[in-house]
Amino acid sequence: MTESGLRRRSVLGIPAAGLALAGAAQVGPLAARAVAGAPSIQKPLPPSWYVDFGTNAETRWDSVEPGRYQTSQDRLFVRNHTRTPTIDADAYRLRVFGDGLADAAGISLGLRELRRRFQPVEVTSVHECTGNGRSFFDTQQGQKASGTQWTLGAVGTVTWQGVWLRDVLKAAGLRAAAVSVQAAGLDDDYIDKGVNLGKVRRAFPISKALDDAVLAWGADGEPLLPDHGYPLRLVLPGWVGIGSIKWLGALEVSTTELTSPWNTQWYNIGGPLGVNPVRSAWELPWGAHLRAADEIVLTGRSWSGAAPIARVDVSTDDGATWSPAHLHPSPARGADRGRGRRTAGHGWTRWSHAWRAPAPGEHTLLARATDVHGRTQPDVAAYNPNGYFFDAVVRHPVSVV
Repeated sequence: MTESGLRRRSVLGIPAAGLALAGAAQVGPLAARAVAGAPSIQKPLPPSWYVDFGTNAETRWDSVEPGRYQTSQDRLFVRNHTRTPTIDADAYRLRVFGDGLADAAGISLGLRELRRRFQPVEVTSVHECTGNGRSFFDTQQGQKASGTQWTLGAVGTVTWQGVWLRDVLKAAGLRAAAVSVQAAGLDDDYIDKGVNLGKVRRAFPISKALDDAVLAWGADGEPLLPDHGYPLRLVLPGWVGIGSIKWLGALEVSTTELTSPWNTQWYNIGGPLGVNPVRSAWELPWGAHLRAADEIVLTGRSWSGAAPIARVDVSTDDGATWSPAHLHPSPARGADRGRGRRTAGHGWTRWSHAWRAPAPGEHTLLARATDVHGRTQPDVAAYNPNGYFFDAVVRHPVSVV
């Protein structure tokens, strides 16, 4: 594959915002789940579904069911900074405060109040860790990056149930002068090299808050699992996963752009990272052994944080030739799925390719996606030491036997 037509993506940044305080009980009667393989994760991590990184767990692409569109919570990757907390939903309160509100003291809302006062919505979105694909900086480009060595399994498509953040901010007395919101979680304080950095927290601009940000209590019609933010989490569709703070305890609404280590020290490349890039993955084991046949139907998925996928091109000969993949329709969205409930957002795109009469031997599969805004995967990803936004076309080895 030539690098003469090198394509590089531009990093889309976001402004920073203020520090939020956590204010809810972290212990309660929530029933414990089955013992997991990782010490900081509560749900089971079957080795056939997950790569267990201890604090984090990656979904295996060869465990993904080609006919299933959404990623159920039991199959969704886990990214924790510390450990999954146990939170009593009855004692839980969300604090919304800051000088971006008419009364800086703000409001405090329980889960039942959120569900009663605001119109419920559903939003389908690709949920992805910012470091997804990080290992390929090393294995494909020869540049080691620090952090969990994800392949491409730190991603899923989820339909979230909750309420629009904009409705809650309006009820809290949002001022026209507000420029940013910062969310803070209820997990343990994060300690880095002996320094306590406090709660995991990150800012995002008021424009995102007023667009499609969601306060979610459910996923795919089920209550959130503890590992995925029970009882309430923030969801920023299409944006870096760190922004979708789990176990949401507080939202500070600010008239200035404040900072935290999670948008200055980390998740930053010349500015805080925002919209996720375009990526593609084959639904195959790494180094898969495929039985020779007149035709082998291969499947995969592509996604973009900015927009739906418009086109996927695939190669079965290491980039010598390319063919358009067949794109499969996504489930209908936009229709009511319950009284008073509205749907929005977009998830990934499933696709397939009929590989005709492949020769026995070693082959390299490539998949390159383009979204409706024209963003296309490059041949080489722009390196950064923390390994964020690996969006290059991945070289997937297989054998035909």
